[in-house]
Formats: sequence, C-alpha cells, structure tokens
Amino acid sequence: MSVLAPMIRPLGLSPKKFGDDISKATSDWKGLRIIEKLTIQNRLAKIKVAVPSASALIIKTLKEPPRAMETKKKINKWGNITFDEIVSIAGQLQDQSLARELPGTIKEILGTAQSVDCYVDD
Repeated sequence: MSVLAPMIRPLGLSPKKFGDDISKATSDWKGLRIIEKLTIQNRLAKIKVAVPSASALIIKTLKEPPRAMETKKKINKWGNITFDEIVSIAGQLQDQSLARELPGTIKEILGTAQSVDCYVDD
C-alpha cells in the first residue's frame, strides 16, 4: 500500500481500499510473483491478473504451500507433476512463448520444471 499511495492518491482513490482489492484479486497466487493489470476509470479500479509465468503455474499445479528458498541450503524436490499438466500449462503459455509450435513450448515448460526442482512423471 505504501508504494502505491503516491500514485493512487492524486487519482482520488483510497490506498487502503486499493491494496485490499489487490490482495483479494490475487489471493489464489499467494506467495508467488505475478503481474497484475490495473485499470482505473471513473474512480473505480479493476484488477486483472495477467497470464502468470511458467514457474508460478507449475508451483500452483503442485498445490504445495509457498516456502522461502533462501532459508535452507538443501531443498528436496517440490513434488511430482504429470505430463498432461505440463501440456495444459504449455497451452496456456503458447502465445507468450518464443517457440513456433507446441512441442517447443512444452520443452520450455519442462526446462522450467527442472529449474523449479519438480519431477515430471517421476
């Protein structure tokens, strides 16, 4: 809220209400970094979650609680995800991908799953 206050106050909006609206709209993505799209019109704010990153989608699919990576030196694998879930994530991110076709996007998602320390079909 304190970061948004100098930008929101001249528009006639309450920073506290605005911060509460953002936290309500992003409650499904708690603990993950996502990008929100804010639209302000007639002193009404609309908050829309943009398509999140591949790592955020993978971690959300694992349904594990968020944890701080910096606190532990050795971290066990996050969990196991199926290949069908990888394909569905790749379908969501197809338009953002630099790959020409779906198999290239699937390879990108598999690389992201490896960097997140997640198994794919064991």
